Amino acid sequence: MSADTQVRKVVIIGGGIAGGVLALGLRQRGVEVVLVDQRSELGGVGHGITLQGNALKAFDAVGLYDRLKERGFAFSHLRMKTPDGHVVAEMPTPPMGGPDLPGTMGAVRGDIADLIEEMLDEAGVDVRLGTTLTAIDDQGDSVRVTLADGTVETADLLVGADGIRSKVREMIGIDTKPQPVGMGIWRTVAKRPPEMDCSELYFGGPKYKAGYTPISEDLCYAFLLEENLDRSFIGEGPNGALLKERGQGYGGIWGQVRDSLADDAIVNYAWIEAICVDSPWHRGRTIIIGDAAHACPPLIAQGAAMCAEDAVILAEMLTSGDAVEDVLPAFMERRFPRVKMVLDNSLTLAEWEMHPETPGADPGRIMGETLGALVAPA
Repeated sequence: MSADTQVRKVVIIGGGIAGGVLALGLRQRGVEVVLVDQRSELGGVGHGITLQGNALKAFDAVGLYDRLKERGFAFSHLRMKTPDGHVVAEMPTPPMGGPDLPGTMGAVRGDIADLIEEMLDEAGVDVRLGTTLTAIDDQGDSVRVTLADGTVETADLLVGADGIRSKVREMIGIDTKPQPVGMGIWRTVAKRPPEMDCSELYFGGPKYKAGYTPISEDLCYAFLLEENLDRSFIGEGPNGALLKERGQGYGGIWGQVRDSLADDAIVNYAWIEAICVDSPWHRGRTIIIGDAAHACPPLIAQGAAMCAEDAVILAEMLTSGDAVEDVLPAFMERRFPRVKMVLDNSLTLAEWEMHPETPGADPGRIMGETLGALVAPA
């Protein structure tokens, strides 16, 4: 790597999966990293998450998978069921992470956040909490970043990994906004019945879809998708009784999980939103990645995977010896088609689940084709 093109310092806004994995990937390659997050701590609570093999591969690249596997629940297939719990189809999960990793893993989101926080500290990342970005001054050969606490950092690159409502995206003049998909999702964490051994999806019931994923030896993550309810429902609170009421009409293990919920169980309800910023995601020496650039409905369980892949690939490319101005368009060329395919297929799937009478609607086929395509390395 020649001295004039070497990336020495990167400022990252956002310490979620995209920002955290990128910070780890860069530090492990000797780059100085300042990671900024407006929260007071990076670790966290949170419901469950389904991680496909390509997400695990990206986590493995920075050493996160070895820690997560001690806590998560690995499996290698997916079942589709009728509302009363009868199996319609069973699909093996393609080996998207390669032969040495499970096809899928369920995990607690808070565990991932806690592990990333722990690893950032060990790696020597300069983490600035409780502050945010207030100004970007692109100098051509560097970028000056001003934070709300008054500090100024000069770096080779600024990365916005600050989520679907990205401030960095807005500050660099990209006016794409997240759009509601038309579905809302209820999520909760419950005790895992012993017979639950993989993700299962219940189609054709009174709502759009119900399902769950085992996320540890003891716990599962259960969800229910229906129409967008009034905004007053949005948020998290002790709404177990409400989810039990809205989730009537499903049997099988889903019915058991629903009935096991306490009336005051913590439940999250959100409108599902999507965004896809057209290429390029960069302006000068600033780039957005992860949900800031492409947030997809969670119907193919690829959101975290796309974020983590962005991070690992950008870290590799920034430390390859090529100049930043060459890396960013090359990164777009490599990432955009894959991300766009996942996003388009997720939106098609959402449309079909909301309108199952659509001619040619076949959720199982599009899910299988998408996962099959993702076996190719990122």
